[in-house]
Amino acid sequence: MIIGIGTDIIEVNRIKDCLARHPKFTERVFTDAETAYCFSHAGWAERLAGRFAAKEAIAKALGTRLRWRDVEVLPDAAGKPVVHLRNKAAEALGKGRVLVSISHCRTHAVAYAIVVSD
Repeated sequence: MIIGIGTDIIEVNRIKDCLARHPKFTERVFTDAETAYCFSHAGWAERLAGRFAAKEAIAKALGTRLRWRDVEVLPDAAGKPVVHLRNKAAEALGKGRVLVSISHCRTHAVAYAIVVSD
């Protein structure tokens, strides 16, 4: 059963501007694993923007505010994004699951999240 859906879009340059103005932006918003993954690729800004959009979409799908670092989005072996929730984010989810899809181009990133229960 679908519990909630959420979507978000962000300009990639907005993420680049945040990094330029606030060097600790990545530490506040992304987990160490997310940061390591994104900065290991040439399109790091697009990947960070995609994860930012995913976190916003997941919060909308859960219907609550979340701490940025309590939501982690990393790819599985096939490259599919997988969501890991901690603390209050995990409590908000309960026994459900979060499915997320991320897409980006050079200028924008978009994410779509669905919260489902069995």
